[in-house]
Amino acid sequence: MKAILVSESGGADVLRVGEAERPSPGAGQVLVRVAATSVNRPDIVQREGNYPPPEGDSEILGLEVAGTIEEIGRQVSGWSVGDRVMTLVGGGGYAEYAVAYADHLIPMPESMRFEEAACVCEKYITDYLNVFMIGGLTDGDSVLLHGGGGGVNTAAVQLCKALTPDARVIVTASPGKVERVRALGADLVIDYKSQDFAGEIRAYTGKQGVQVILDHIGAAYLASNMKSLAVGGRLVIIGVTSGVKAELNLALMMVKRQQVIGSVLRSRPVPEKAAIVSGFTRAVLPLLAQRKVVPLIYRVYGLEDAAQAHRDMEASAHFGKLVLSLR
Repeated sequence: MKAILVSESGGADVLRVGEAERPSPGAGQVLVRVAATSVNRPDIVQREGNYPPPEGDSEILGLEVAGTIEEIGRQVSGWSVGDRVMTLVGGGGYAEYAVAYADHLIPMPESMRFEEAACVCEKYITDYLNVFMIGGLTDGDSVLLHGGGGGVNTAAVQLCKALTPDARVIVTASPGKVERVRALGADLVIDYKSQDFAGEIRAYTGKQGVQVILDHIGAAYLASNMKSLAVGGRLVIIGVTSGVKAELNLALMMVKRQQVIGSVLRSRPVPEKAAIVSGFTRAVLPLLAQRKVVPLIYRVYGLEDAAQAHRDMEASAHFGKLVLSLR
């Protein structure tokens, strides 16, 4: 089968189209004929040699796919060959075929295109898990989302406004993306290059702070994040692009009863992921089917243009998702 291969760790130029062995589904798995996949930040980190796939998963890049079921493995029920699905995969998305666990499959609404469905699982499930299941966001709360132009937080803004319409959504963004984030429905957009987000949040919330923060920046933002949290607030860290070490005032955290929570999706056990997917499907799939939530796509590339898609993501000029089409 055709796939994007990584000959050695490095920059985008190490990506090339080649031939790989077509995988076979094991017990509890299906083989998906991939129509589209999307580029995610962990793909770049893996390409650089810093994020190996979980044991037993494909070394081919790609964490989510949309397509049709080609083959069904043992001990799988409720699915048929030809079903249109979108799903998380532990790896293998940048290829014509990918293996997925049946318990991770989500039926693809007729109202969605494959390119849209390829944007759902990694980002929207990540946001649902961390903002709602872990962060516990409810109506009346305030939430801070960092980096408003990428796939994670464009999705997070949409989910927050759809699931908790009375929550106040605050987003940090670069100057060129501020207006587009505001158009998504964010209540307050902070230009992180020219404004102190902790000070802006203090003023906006009447010195109360926010109940939930979703952060992929890490060390550089820790102090300001803690200043921005309300009493009893939850800081959920899903990335460390600025570094992994920072000082934390434990006494203040104790007095304000704040929580700092680290979270990843990819390395969770298969049954745990299945429970997360199930909760997401119940809460969000109807919104996708009714197109009340529509994934934002920045650009669709051919599989052979994967290296350019990586360069575009690294340039951070995109707004929304970068999709690789195999159709």
